[in-house]
Amino acid sequence: MCQPSKAQQKAAGAALSAKRGETPKSELKGASKQMVESMSEKQLEEFASTKRKGKPQHVSK
Repeated sequence: MCQPSKAQQKAAGAALSAKRGETPKSELKGASKQMVESMSEKQLEEFASTKRKGKPQHVSK
């Protein structure tokens, strides 16, 4: 799996929170809304927990 950017990591954290029932799914926006539906809790944990140092803010396309 590729290394997520800080923005992707933040979105994964929000999606993980919603998946666990800590945040209402209605509060999710953008990528986190898609992530909560398409990724498992384990995948979201891995994506959200990678180290932040040296990561770009956003991934260029």
